[in-house]
Amino acid sequence: MTATMVGSLPASALIDDAVGTESAPRVDNAAEVFLTAAVARHPDAPAVRDRYGRWTYAELDAAADSFARELDGHGIRPGDRVLARVDSIREFTAVLYGTWRRGAVLVPVNPGMKAFHLRAVLADCEPSLIVVDSGERTGADGLTWPSGVPVAVAGELDLSGRADPAARTQAEVPADRLALLVYTSGSTSAPKAVACPHGAVVFAARAIQARLNYRPDDVVLTAVPLSFDYGLYQALIGALAGAELLLSGPADHARLLGFARDHAATVVPLVPSLGELLVKLATRDPRPTRVRLFTSTGATLNPPLIASLRETFPGASVAPMYGTTECKRITILEPDGDLARPGSVGPALPGTEVLVVDDDGRPLPTGETGEIVVRGPHVMAGYWRAPEQTALHFRQERDGGPVTLHTGDYGRLDEDGHVYFQGRRDDLFKRRGSRMSSVEIEAAVLDIDGVQEAALLVPRDDRDMALFVVPETPDVTGEQVLARLGDRLEAAKVPDVCHVLTALPLTPTGKTNRKELRRQLMEDTDVR
Repeated sequence: MTATMVGSLPASALIDDAVGTESAPRVDNAAEVFLTAAVARHPDAPAVRDRYGRWTYAELDAAADSFARELDGHGIRPGDRVLARVDSIREFTAVLYGTWRRGAVLVPVNPGMKAFHLRAVLADCEPSLIVVDSGERTGADGLTWPSGVPVAVAGELDLSGRADPAARTQAEVPADRLALLVYTSGSTSAPKAVACPHGAVVFAARAIQARLNYRPDDVVLTAVPLSFDYGLYQALIGALAGAELLLSGPADHARLLGFARDHAATVVPLVPSLGELLVKLATRDPRPTRVRLFTSTGATLNPPLIASLRETFPGASVAPMYGTTECKRITILEPDGDLARPGSVGPALPGTEVLVVDDDGRPLPTGETGEIVVRGPHVMAGYWRAPEQTALHFRQERDGGPVTLHTGDYGRLDEDGHVYFQGRRDDLFKRRGSRMSSVEIEAAVLDIDGVQEAALLVPRDDRDMALFVVPETPDVTGEQVLARLGDRLEAAKVPDVCHVLTALPLTPTGKTNRKELRRQLMEDTDVR
């Protein structure tokens, strides 16, 4: 693997610093790498703020130690799982670092997860402690917590003690010990957990920071859920930079722009629904902000929305990214790099490798579409208690080389190693003799004046492809959208029917809920 340069930091140094070398295995407790180091550099700097108050890094350090002692009182041992079903509040960060200091494994769960999936998660991870928001002491969404498992309410934890480095029972852990179990959304099947070791978490966060370059004076407005690894890693990257994490939960989205102004937010991680919301809020209240950078991952930030963000927030750059929970982040495009390379999601992270391969795993030439596969220290350890799924996606090379992550995503590489994402395997299909992707068709729909959002369901044996749009004004019809789409795409790529909605259904992480769209299509509900 070639060592590339990132600023003044060679990728080889980034790897050694993150996970050690083969001859001298490194021990990394992520709590020490992120929080303890940040406290040593700037103890009195603001670390995390929610709508109820703020902690400095020294105060967060003390709160994390207090929670680690709480775990000790419950008999939590290294390797035990601590399930946190907690909203975007400061206490989550104390739970995160306190769990790591104890050597235990954090299992972040979205408070919006329903009983159907939550029941499966509880049975799978077998938590030794459950931390919840107020009102969920006995259960959630009609589900009772497992008998015999202690439950703590985040807002009632005593986190006011002093930090005591001498009393930390687990100051070091092996780099391959698990730090996180991050459950996928379960939008297409039962949730499965990606097993994230300390070493891979540390490497991924450092590599992302090397590319994005958060600054000590940054205020990172995080409105994506902390249970979504995109949100959780904002705490880690912010700690590396000494920045402030500004937390806002889903219930406060209507006041998001005012919150950003009040606390001088400079960096905003986005999913498309949050981007649309901020543009809408700023249209009503155009006073300036201090936002200098928007990042995007999880779902494609379409070109019209990117243009609207730049117009609405003058001076702010946009950095599209591409990643999966299985390796956290794969590529990051330099801020505003899409202006020179439309459609690119950037090159591989420093110290990692991205290939595009055919169905037999052979690398394809530049420009050809195939499966995106990834190698590097950021590739996680596989799926928790799922050896068959792990073997399918995390493949060991025959020659004993590095594990190759097969993402199931498709795209192409240009001559400079930039990735152009074209969708999941299921997003690619053939219709009327032509090969196409839902990403391509949705991008063309969003180019139509008057269309705010779009989602395409690919064809199935029992139906043709189905297009859903959200117009900017009620007078836009499905027939008008299809006619204008015909000016942009060949006939085979134009659906026969366009359904007009007032809003696209979303998952708890802000992505389009295609499972709900399929249900609506089958039941012919909420569609006109």
